Amino acid sequence: MFTILNSGALELEMMKKIYKKNKNTWDFLEDSTNFSDVKNRRLGYDFVEILPPEISLQIFCQLDLKSLCNAAVTCQAWNHIIENCDQLWRNHCMTVRTICQKEIDGDRGVGYSWKVTLVRNYRKGYVKKQWLSGRYSNILSSTELPAKSMYPLDAETWGEILEAELER
Repeated sequence: MFTILNSGALELEMMKKIYKKNKNTWDFLEDSTNFSDVKNRRLGYDFVEILPPEISLQIFCQLDLKSLCNAAVTCQAWNHIIENCDQLWRNHCMTVRTICQKEIDGDRGVGYSWKVTLVRNYRKGYVKKQWLSGRYSNILSSTELPAKSMYPLDAETWGEILEAELER
């Protein structure tokens, strides 16, 4: 986010400007006289508490879906930001939309949030992608199917899967 400079005084001034909005961080920085003191005292702080919310959101936007879900259960502050920002879930939902466009568009049309839409369609998208990619093409009986390969799919989806199988 920011480059560490050689001069401790310049670093401290930069940090004061960056963290000016957060009262707790400002008090903590005001008492410091050099950058190494700030750096050592900062180790126990959470970046969500220190950085402006916009920056925290940018950090969370870089996470994959599994990491985002893990971050949401890390602490209350992280959970609050992640759960209350629908935009964090949008990109992941759009990835699932490449497989389940009809379902995603239908859920969004009804008014579901991006997160709810993702939760409702993630597993279905995964299973459908596996079937369409031919992952289960050489299965000879239902006993050979992995337990996680099934999900309630509609007739149109099964039609897509059968067409893909016939083309192979």
